[in-house]
Amino acid sequence: MDGQRLRRFGTSIHIMALDGIVNVNSLFTLAVFIGLAWNPTDPNNSLIDDPNCFPSPKVAEDLIAFHVYSFSSFLFSSLIALGLKQAIRIAKNSDVHDGMMARVNKSALRVGIMVSAVGSLCGCGCLMMALVNVVQIKLGTFSCGRFYSYGAIVPLLIFVPAALLIYVFTVLYAFTR
Repeated sequence: MDGQRLRRFGTSIHIMALDGIVNVNSLFTLAVFIGLAWNPTDPNNSLIDDPNCFPSPKVAEDLIAFHVYSFSSFLFSSLIALGLKQAIRIAKNSDVHDGMMARVNKSALRVGIMVSAVGSLCGCGCLMMALVNVVQIKLGTFSCGRFYSYGAIVPLLIFVPAALLIYVFTVLYAFTR
């Protein structure tokens, strides 16, 4: 493969990775807004019948804090990714003689993709912690040993980190191209 085709292929991989970051962040940002609209202290919005299993106000405070941290991380990540995509578009448009090839600083692009991916990972981690707090508010604290609380949290703690691991490997693949 000649150098021009290799650079064009590399740039398209980077754009696809940035598109993926922005799309995932958009979906999770929607989830954060829905979560923030919910009132965690509404007594009619819980399935707990044992007064000893009610969470402390600290759990509700943590729920809101993790939603805000998550939103901030997703917004940060998306803005970095969109900025990188815009830089690639500007480079493409300024290199008319090269057609579709964009002359971009690969090191800066790679660092930007990694920073954006780390923002997404932090957002996912905070969103997962917010969901842990939602489970405690809706189904009871983990100290009560309720089956439903553990039944909701175990898949969350298995599937989300597994998906994040796949995401990390995909971003690392784009990083090395």
